[in-house]
Amino acid sequence: MAFWSSTSVFTSKVPRKILFMFTLSLSVTYLFYSLMSCYNSFQFQENYVYQGRLVTEETTFVTLREKLYSTSSQVYLDEELIERTATEQTIAVSSFRNSVGIDERTAAWARAQAATTSSSISRAAAAVAGEHEHPDFSTTDSELRRVVNCTSDYGEKKLPQAIIIGVKKGGTRALLEALRVHPDVRAVGNEPHFFDRNYEKGLDWYRELMPSTLEGQITMEKTPSYFVTNSAPKRIHSMARDIKLIIVVRNPVTRAISDYTQTLSKRPEIPTFEVLAFKNRTLGLIDASWSALRIGIYALHLESWMQYFPLSQMHFVSGERLIIDPAGEMAKVQDFLGLKRIVTDKHFYFNKTKGFPCLKKPEDSSTPRCLGKSKGRTHPKIDPDVIRRLHKFYKPFNMMFYQMTGQNFQWELEEDGNSPGSRD
Repeated sequence: MAFWSSTSVFTSKVPRKILFMFTLSLSVTYLFYSLMSCYNSFQFQENYVYQGRLVTEETTFVTLREKLYSTSSQVYLDEELIERTATEQTIAVSSFRNSVGIDERTAAWARAQAATTSSSISRAAAAVAGEHEHPDFSTTDSELRRVVNCTSDYGEKKLPQAIIIGVKKGGTRALLEALRVHPDVRAVGNEPHFFDRNYEKGLDWYRELMPSTLEGQITMEKTPSYFVTNSAPKRIHSMARDIKLIIVVRNPVTRAISDYTQTLSKRPEIPTFEVLAFKNRTLGLIDASWSALRIGIYALHLESWMQYFPLSQMHFVSGERLIIDPAGEMAKVQDFLGLKRIVTDKHFYFNKTKGFPCLKKPEDSSTPRCLGKSKGRTHPKIDPDVIRRLHKFYKPFNMMFYQMTGQNFQWELEEDGNSPGSRD
């Protein structure tokens, strides 16, 4: 009772206005300290999110650098990683908003920060890519997307505009490899054998075998057996009547020996060349049905092609001159194909061991890139009398071939069998 009585006395003596001001000041002070406490908590959480964002950025940059530097042919940008980083940051901001209870404006600000971070990562990744590919060039985001979306297989697959149709063991592989040095030539490495063995598979199958080409490039293939396939001229004409045809021819005698040498390397048990070349050696009857000899009757096979194609669409390459003067023959071939003369004598190196020119490696290296072990085999020793008889057999066909093509290949001067083409 004493306490309450004393309090009543105190309150009765103190004006109510002063008491109200005192209470208000205490309330304001308490509110101020409460707000300060919330502000400090907000600052701590903000720094936490910011530090977490820095760690995420640093991790992202490490991953991007690894991917960017691990690819040599094109810039690689992991967009999924960037999107995942932005998502993680948004989740972190959402969690922060729930724990602290900030208003919607603060949440919007935080989301904007996350979006800015994602954009900065994209720009930084593009900058890293630009420094790696072009030290003095900065790539924009749109350009980087174009690099990412493109593939290594440019252009489109087309049916060939030119074909090396023959002849077997004439030098077709050497010619094809030399042509492939030209930047405007794209050729199939293997022989498709479409027009003689796989024609029933259709043109779509054939087109898929071709390499992709850009505008201005020529698609090519080579299959030497086309020249002696009766159905090939009509089939090729039905595909493209304006196609360009290249035929590599060689002294039919040395070509036959080269053909036999190749077969002998695979089947050592076969009879000798002399036995296979004659039906009756005593009477001197040549066995023209033997494929090694029949291929060399060029005039016979050319007649089939001239029924469908004019000579203006055919180009004949001398297999002997391709060995002696590869640059000269390549100049004629490039002119025929409408190409700039890029493959010249600087691209060739004569290999004395193999007995024919080899291609130099890129970047003007003097080290040659020769054809495989199956090329350059030494021909077996053939009876000179057999060689003489074969030259006599081929002579009228050669004369006819010269007249048909308008070119004199001078094979009659090589009856000693020691021509530049005396290797496989």
